[in-house]
Amino acid sequence: MLKEAFMTFVMAMLPVVELRGAIPFGVVSGLSIQASFILSVLGNLLPVPFLVVFTRKVFEWLQSKNEWLRKIVERLEKKADKNKEVVLRSEFWGLMILVAIPLPGTGAWTGALVAAMLNMRLSRAIPSIGLGVLLAGIIVTTITYGAGALF
Repeated sequence: MLKEAFMTFVMAMLPVVELRGAIPFGVVSGLSIQASFILSVLGNLLPVPFLVVFTRKVFEWLQSKNEWLRKIVERLEKKADKNKEVVLRSEFWGLMILVAIPLPGTGAWTGALVAAMLNMRLSRAIPSIGLGVLLAGIIVTTITYGAGALF
């Protein structure tokens, strides 16, 4: 069971997959719904502070290396710009909603990217993204396993 717990935690850290894939993976692997939820939320949150703090520096470094990397960075920045309006309307709640909606192009990684692009302070971004991840976990678990699954 330790292997399944570790894999669920790691899967939740991955961009795109995040907790949307990690919660069902954990349950299918034999973990309880509650354990899958907790491991997925914690795993999804682990990279967030690093992403918020270092994204701009990493992007600048990558853009200076070659044209191919510059184009990748520009595509990621365009993705962040696309979600910028939602966040700018009401910074904290906008970022939380962006992270909470479990659809492609949303989630903790996108929220951290947007926060970094907007130069949000870590003390403001982390609680907002954290609440969004928690809500996304509740939404995914409820849609997948029913309203009483977490309790």
